[in-house]
Amino acid sequence: MGTIGVRELGRNASKIVNSVERTRRPVIVTVHGRPVAVVVPVDSEGLEDYLLARGRQFIRDRVKADQELHAGETHALDDVLAELDS
Repeated sequence: MGTIGVRELGRNASKIVNSVERTRRPVIVTVHGRPVAVVVPVDSEGLEDYLLARGRQFIRDRVKADQELHAGETHALDDVLAELDS
């Protein structure tokens, strides 16, 4: 994984993004030597996975679902489907 400064990214953005896409190797972006971002290769499926895994609402919903599961506040799928059918 390579490292570039934010100024270099600004001057050569197209070249760097094309390289990441072609090589499939991420690049760490730094400001004053401190890592602040990563340019990563992604395809349509990978983008969807990334957004779902990191989307704020998705994360909030997942945390709530985990809390409900641990508190015993969930319902069996068969029961929910039977209720929907009636």
